[in-house]
Amino acid sequence: MTLSIWRFAHLALAFVSTLFLVILSVTGVILAYDAVNEKMPAYRIKDINSVNLAECIPALSKIYPEIIELSVDHNQFVTIDATNEEGEHVKAYIDPRDGRVLGQIVPKSDFIQWNISLHRSLFLKETGRIIVGVVSFLLLLIAISGVILIVKRQQGVRHFFAKINRDFFSQYFHVVSGRLFLVPILIIALTGTYLFMVRIGVMNQDEVELPGVDAPGVVQPAEPVALEKNKFPVFRQTKLADVEKIEFPLFEGDPEEFYILKLRDKTIRVNQIDGTIAGQTSYNDTVIFEKLSLDLHTGRTNILWAIVLGFSSLNILAFIYTGFVMTLKRTRTKIRNKFKAESAEIVVLAGTENGSTLFFANQIHQQLLADGKRSFISEMNQYKAYPQAQHLIVFTSTYGLGSPPANATHFTDLVQKISQQQDISFSVVGFGSKAYADFCEFAKDVDQLLEKQQWAKRHLNLYTVNDKSPEEFVRWVHAWSEKSLTALATAPALYTTKQVGLKNLKVVEKTLVSADNATFKIVLAPESPGVFQSGDLLAIYPAGDSRERFYSIGQNNGMVQLMVKLYENGLGSGYLYKLEVNSKLKARIMHNPGFHFPQKAGSVVMIANGTGIAPFLGMVMNNHANIPVRMYAGFRYDNQLTEQYRQFASFEIGQKRLESLNIAHSRGAEPQYVMDLIRTDAEYFTDLLRNRGVIMICGSLRMQKDVELLLDELCLSKNNQSLSFYKSRNQLMTDCY
Repeated sequence: MTLSIWRFAHLALAFVSTLFLVILSVTGVILAYDAVNEKMPAYRIKDINSVNLAECIPALSKIYPEIIELSVDHNQFVTIDATNEEGEHVKAYIDPRDGRVLGQIVPKSDFIQWNISLHRSLFLKETGRIIVGVVSFLLLLIAISGVILIVKRQQGVRHFFAKINRDFFSQYFHVVSGRLFLVPILIIALTGTYLFMVRIGVMNQDEVELPGVDAPGVVQPAEPVALEKNKFPVFRQTKLADVEKIEFPLFEGDPEEFYILKLRDKTIRVNQIDGTIAGQTSYNDTVIFEKLSLDLHTGRTNILWAIVLGFSSLNILAFIYTGFVMTLKRTRTKIRNKFKAESAEIVVLAGTENGSTLFFANQIHQQLLADGKRSFISEMNQYKAYPQAQHLIVFTSTYGLGSPPANATHFTDLVQKISQQQDISFSVVGFGSKAYADFCEFAKDVDQLLEKQQWAKRHLNLYTVNDKSPEEFVRWVHAWSEKSLTALATAPALYTTKQVGLKNLKVVEKTLVSADNATFKIVLAPESPGVFQSGDLLAIYPAGDSRERFYSIGQNNGMVQLMVKLYENGLGSGYLYKLEVNSKLKARIMHNPGFHFPQKAGSVVMIANGTGIAPFLGMVMNNHANIPVRMYAGFRYDNQLTEQYRQFASFEIGQKRLESLNIAHSRGAEPQYVMDLIRTDAEYFTDLLRNRGVIMICGSLRMQKDVELLLDELCLSKNNQSLSFYKSRNQLMTDCY
């Protein structure tokens, strides 16, 4: 695909900074672990936020005749540097209320110190700090460009958190985890950049000297009066938790020696005799923001935030890997144009959701170039005027219920807006699967759209390709070659893509179909370890070629459980049904986190028809938190299969993992559909959405569409909100085909 400026910028920035980002991410994970580990010792007293200096300083002075310094670190551990009554030097963590030693100060290990130096400066001193700062800024730009790419992919900000269209795993993970860790990574990049700017002196750090007045609300005595330290106004008003360091007077009773209180936003000099404020220096905003940035960047003040930073650093490494895989995959079918669009005699346009259609288009484009033709290839959304074009070839897939794929959403508007100035012969090839009712629907729309254009002259009738079949595609190649008098390869092997990442699974259980039940259950055991959940997908290749079939997984004790409807001459269902127990097949498991059971939902409703119930069975079995779950399912007949589902539901209800199962039968004495069940419980559905519950839908796209229309109607009438409002809050999860 032609890279947009944002994708190019995203890739270029990542390429420039990859090596340094790997170093900073690995050390970031280690330092995040160290930040968590630092907080493990029980050196923080529980009520530190309520202890003031008037309580602790006099108490400590009785135990330690000579105190040099008292500090409160970012973990709110209190340390003292003093001499005790026996004349021994004490430097340890203490309880500030009674001076009790809680533990000795242990310096960071050489390994952690080594990682800190590497993370801060790459062992290159000032030069290294500059490099790290620049890389932090590049990470900020990468994150921003990544956000823009997600917005473009999701077709608008309002769909930013909508379900991600499934492509190959690396691309899917890249986008999903990018949304999940967006805020932490932006904070890491922004704070790293700010700290760099402070270090090199770009930000002003000048302190402001304030007059020696007492704290707000405290009246200065007319004449200096000696006070006990527990009566010093500033000590009584200052909490120990707000202190970073206290420097004690070197000589007791000397009016020229002061207590130096270093707080978060200022430094105060306190007269040791009468407790008045002799002077104070206020930090400017730069210093305050520097401390805040350091806290956010290191996670040193909060254990949960340190854990988030650690996972975010790990995720940056995952970003680099998946980004590399995505780039490598794209370069295999990368668009390379030898000629410009203005000089092309043959224009090839590709509409694709995940790149597979582009593979076919690129194979034709490369052959045309080799034959000496001025061929130009582009995405359908890049359609423009082609002043020298004689042929227009459109290869496009269909997404959802007849919708255009991601890079062809604007094609219809562009064609109606831009009229070619000469006659151009056109040919359209549609890619899809006959398993769906809307097979190649968008390709049909494109073919009819071009036919209506005055400049477009039909070269061939619409050709369709089922399941990326090389044999069916070659039929179009033959026809186009003969009519255009252009030699194109007609060997199917040239148009066959190799599947990678397949794993062996063993059949451990399979049920049989009957006269009134065409659905069977098959349970598969992965031979190699792997983590998956109910709601993930199993991709199989029943013909051993590029044709794939997807099935929603129900996870059952670590095994893959599928519910499959056997179709006459069905490629995927027939293949699975012929498998015997103990036989093996090759497939790949595709993670689908956008359709995992919501563990934090107050309640969940599951809506399915037919075999769409499969992932829900696994989710219910694994509902160990006993989250309230209701299931609504639609089937054609009330038969042995539905009776098995009732038995399953009865057991799970007894285990408190399911509240109820409501079944509708569309064929029988009293036909009923899932929508009828929803109407009956309309108030329950609207209350559930109002109270942050989640609705999950799995099954056919037409059922999903009908259910969503009904829910939208109910929400508008009962909640005064459209269904899109609840979608934006991730309260509607769908996995339909």
